[in-house]
Amino acid sequence: MNPAAVGLVPARAGSERVTNKNIRPLAGHPLIAYSIAAARQSSCLQAVVVSTDSPDIARIAEHYGAEVPDLRPAEMATSTSPDIEWVRHALEGLERRERRFELFSILRPTSPFRTAETVDRAFAALLALDDRADSIRAVEKCRQHPGKMWVLDGDLMRPLLPQPDEPPPLHSRQYQALPPVYAQNSSLEIAWTRAVSEQGSISGERVVPFFTEGAEGFSIDYEEDWETAQRLIATGQASLPQVEEAPVEAA
Repeated sequence: MNPAAVGLVPARAGSERVTNKNIRPLAGHPLIAYSIAAARQSSCLQAVVVSTDSPDIARIAEHYGAEVPDLRPAEMATSTSPDIEWVRHALEGLERRERRFELFSILRPTSPFRTAETVDRAFAALLALDDRADSIRAVEKCRQHPGKMWVLDGDLMRPLLPQPDEPPPLHSRQYQALPPVYAQNSSLEIAWTRAVSEQGSISGERVVPFFTEGAEGFSIDYEEDWETAQRLIATGQASLPQVEEAPVEAA
């Protein structure tokens, strides 16, 4: 029997790069509906909780089958608020209701192509490690290699990374000649709740990679990403989780 796990979907009201992105319609439903659907359809999650500071987002989330036990305090819903604050707030709210979970998964609405199969695959990978890992986090091979990144140093600039003793420097090498580097994406992360209670962290110290496939790691962070998502759907290059509920609109 799998340990008790809860899916946490963060959806604060403010969005600076894409206005109202969490509830903006995509293929007929608010963006958040697809993360809720993937979580509800997963075989590993016993509850789906949305963390939001917005009564309107809470109403929409509940329409699509998620729980919103408490609204998130405004001070935990700024553009610079660390995730650990709202995660702890959500878990402690559940504990006050005598609902305790051994694992939690963060499923951000900005990754609409992540499916229940994605979630279940990641859970299986983490559980296979028993207690050897604190969490698993979605990653993909980086497109912009840090070996070719620079930081400003007065009027000049210098490489971000230390350079090898032997030439050529990293920034002058072909991508294929550089060491593999992976960037996290926002499709999912799963952690044992002990990471929060014992380490004050959403990931702990021992993090294992979850390699996303195809569009499941795609994230809508900018306006052009929204256009890309629509194109992927229209051309059949990506599929959204099936949403059973009737469409609902923001107030």
